[in-house]
Amino acid sequence: MSDIYDVVIIGGGPGGYNCAIRAGQLGLKVACVEKRGTLGGTCLNVGCIPSKAMLHASEIYEHAKDGYADLGVKIEGGVSLDLKKMLGQKDEAVDGLTKGVEFLFKKNKVDYIKGAGRIAGAGEVAVSPDNGVGEVQTLKTRNIVIATGSEVAGLPGIEIDEQRIVSSTGALSLQAVPNKMIVIGGGYIGLEMGSVWRRLGAEVTVVEFADAIVPAMDAELSRTFKRSLEKQGIKFELGTKVTGVDSSGKALKATIEPAKGGDARTLEADVVLVSIGRKPYTDGLGLSDAGVRLDDRDFIETDHFRTSASNIWAVGDCIRGPMLAHKAEEDGVACAELIAGKAGHVDYALVPGVVYTAPEVATVGLTEEQLKADGVPYKKGKFAFAANSRARTNHDTEGFVKVLAHAETDEILGVHMIGTNVGEMISEAVLAMAFKASSEDVARTVHAHPTLTEAVRQAAMGVEGWTMQA
Repeated sequence: MSDIYDVVIIGGGPGGYNCAIRAGQLGLKVACVEKRGTLGGTCLNVGCIPSKAMLHASEIYEHAKDGYADLGVKIEGGVSLDLKKMLGQKDEAVDGLTKGVEFLFKKNKVDYIKGAGRIAGAGEVAVSPDNGVGEVQTLKTRNIVIATGSEVAGLPGIEIDEQRIVSSTGALSLQAVPNKMIVIGGGYIGLEMGSVWRRLGAEVTVVEFADAIVPAMDAELSRTFKRSLEKQGIKFELGTKVTGVDSSGKALKATIEPAKGGDARTLEADVVLVSIGRKPYTDGLGLSDAGVRLDDRDFIETDHFRTSASNIWAVGDCIRGPMLAHKAEEDGVACAELIAGKAGHVDYALVPGVVYTAPEVATVGLTEEQLKADGVPYKKGKFAFAANSRARTNHDTEGFVKVLAHAETDEILGVHMIGTNVGEMISEAVLAMAFKASSEDVARTVHAHPTLTEAVRQAAMGVEGWTMQA
């Protein structure tokens, strides 16, 4: 190992490992400290990756039960669930990808150091063995990057045991399908995990404090999304808060009441998933002693990833911005490039969001509500998948694409989609917006036929009223 590093990164999640790899590619001497025992952070280990494995597998299971016959595919003898095997394939995906990050560390000459890191002084990171046994190792470095990510936000008075009252981590490893599940929180994670267990047989009720699911989403998209999930059997209690969960009996009893006041009621369930969001993980890092300032929500204050302390940087979920893995990845790359003396920048206005339910929901840029609130003149083009040739041949016509463009300049300001595979389609919109494209630019770009992506073009054409596909 090097006597002194150019960069030591505390945290091996998407922000940390991408920062480490990019710094290694730029010729810097790098170490990455991770206490989990595997690289990849929450995303690869207990977040994005295992949840998508379960979403994919549960969707195939439901299609096999209820959808294939409509396409002329008969399954003799019926379909049964092997939950142990389903959980196993999820774990295999996680294991393969975390080992893949280790390979990339070796390829790019990044030292991977297992243990809990904290700032011990100017240019020093102390690494304690995660099991508490062994000597503390001190790493000397010219730069420190904090990439410790986030952790589950809890509810006062509700204790998560990861058995019956679970976070998203526990929801990924339930050993039996619950008869009834309550999901506290109608955001991305809660709706995804609720969808998984609903497909596998659970009766799912989502309790959301706001009056809409994913309340920051474009309102038309949110309403359409809710109706779709209701058709699938998910129940919603909107404008409602959970004040407690009684776990003393065989059934969990959640007490709920209107968010704006009113009579309390009780809902029973086998499993309660607490999914109200995440908070930055900044405890035990020695930040105060190092002169690193936190804001009023315990995010690390930064200016282009630089903290208030000299040569200490921060990226990912522990700083402001969308708490998404792909945002953290971009933070990490940009931070490494800045440390190496190059340009590094992330446009948080163009970070796409995707909900990986069925249908998927994908969005980037401003919503209609934001445009109206800001007094921005805009035009709207909208195209339904029911009129898309590929969607019709696939018997999968739910949803639409909506393009919002400036009424005077025609620059695309926001794109919002709901439908099959829109998570794969949103990047076209991000790229177009990154280059300040107009709706006409997209409308006049040839798209292969028949494809689902033609819906993006048709919605762009619709901004000026010349949609023509039927």
